[in-house]
Amino acid sequence: MQSSALQKEYDFVIVGSGLGGLACANILALEGYSVVVLEKNHQIGGHLQVYSRGKSIFDTGVHYVGSLDEGENLYQFFKYFGILDKLKMKRMDDDKFDVIRFQDGSEYAYAQGFDHYKEGLIEYFPEEKAAIETYCDKILEVCEKFPLYNLRVSGENYQMDGDVVGLNAHDFIASITDNEWLRNVLAGSNLLYAGVRDKTPFYVHALIMKSYLSGSYKFIDGGSQIAIQMSKVIRAQGGEIYKHKKVVSANYDADGKITEVVLKNGETVKGKQFISNVHPSVTIDIFGAERFLNVYKSRVQGLENSISTFLVHVTFKPESFEYLNYNIYQHHIEDVWGGIDYDKETWPQTYFICTPYISKTGQYADSMSIMTYMNASETEKWSGTFSTVAEPGTRDAEYEQFKKDKEAKVLARLEEVFPGISGKIKAVHSATPLTFRDYIGNKDGSLYGVLKNSHSPTRTQINTKTRIPNLHLTGQNISMHGILGVTVSAFVTCFPFVDKEKLIQKVKNA
Repeated sequence: MQSSALQKEYDFVIVGSGLGGLACANILALEGYSVVVLEKNHQIGGHLQVYSRGKSIFDTGVHYVGSLDEGENLYQFFKYFGILDKLKMKRMDDDKFDVIRFQDGSEYAYAQGFDHYKEGLIEYFPEEKAAIETYCDKILEVCEKFPLYNLRVSGENYQMDGDVVGLNAHDFIASITDNEWLRNVLAGSNLLYAGVRDKTPFYVHALIMKSYLSGSYKFIDGGSQIAIQMSKVIRAQGGEIYKHKKVVSANYDADGKITEVVLKNGETVKGKQFISNVHPSVTIDIFGAERFLNVYKSRVQGLENSISTFLVHVTFKPESFEYLNYNIYQHHIEDVWGGIDYDKETWPQTYFICTPYISKTGQYADSMSIMTYMNASETEKWSGTFSTVAEPGTRDAEYEQFKKDKEAKVLARLEEVFPGISGKIKAVHSATPLTFRDYIGNKDGSLYGVLKNSHSPTRTQINTKTRIPNLHLTGQNISMHGILGVTVSAFVTCFPFVDKEKLIQKVKNA
């Protein structure tokens, strides 16, 4: 950042370049505001970041995305942002974009499109037709109560309707059928939201299911293209984005308004409004704990985060493994909700498998990603260490051995699903909760931010406005995680500064 740029006062200073920060910058820049995005890392994008090992590209967070068929909500949002026609995407298989697979080798495919999906389930469970129809109707009914997901703005509470947020996902599914297999199949992709049996609300399940049923796509050559294309639009509108700029504190005026943020290198950046795209409890640390009410602090800092992950990336020998145009959710246990409370001896009991689509290898997979649950407590002994490209650090030999041991367990499981796959693997890399913590900037490597709870739904909803008059929040912790959820949250963050009716009309007309 040149010193000349630092003299300027921006309309909006955005801390963090995850999708939430980029989407806010995009909306506000398109509305004529001056914006600057400050990112501590070497790469922008948060969960959209990719990394390469050898010549292979790996996604850290975004393995596939939904709602991208023509006219669907994310399709319209991306069109409004001006990036849709620049994204290289591959539509996943019509008859099976996700496969729920069990220990005995039985498989159940999710088909794309609501009716197609329903027909497929009824074929597997003809005697459960009524339950399946009840379930599908309930998804549509619940999703209808979230105005912004339907590109509508209504009343003050445009995020959700109060009467559906307390319905529990596991309990609702259990209430419609006694068939254990069907219950497991309906909830079989719950790794998408780190589902917890007695906590996850049904609306979380419903919004995510409906999204993926409305057009599931993989990003060709990696999901970082969303961040790259959004940054181009932001810059084209006069916005600025800077990397290696870690915000550590803020300065205030006599009225308690932020005047500028202070960077780790001592530079300051002035602004009228500030948006934090980092985890709310980290936001409190940065902007000064004394500025927030104790009751708010203890609530936010006491919120439980969703579990973290252990992510294994394998690179294949050339032309040895066929590309799969669908994902697999593999369960080695009787109950798909059980994998989150895993037993270390038999871990991993439940995991997600996908092969990224790489243009140069086409029908063959260049690599495979396997993602499974891991508690941050497993890497606790190294929690004092830090390592990113922007701030390099090292971890000891014991940590490297820990990773190797865990990789071996995952590969042994993979061999059960694809006998002989070990002989096709050229290289193995992995990421632990610490990797996610360091790159995403939360405290424990949580994959999907704050864990939603059907027993106290309002407690886990965080308002975009804070007690500091010109500090606002955005990102996956605000209403929902995922590409769609974070995009919707960004609009909510920006509503106080734009005409929201007109803005949503622009999205519809895009």
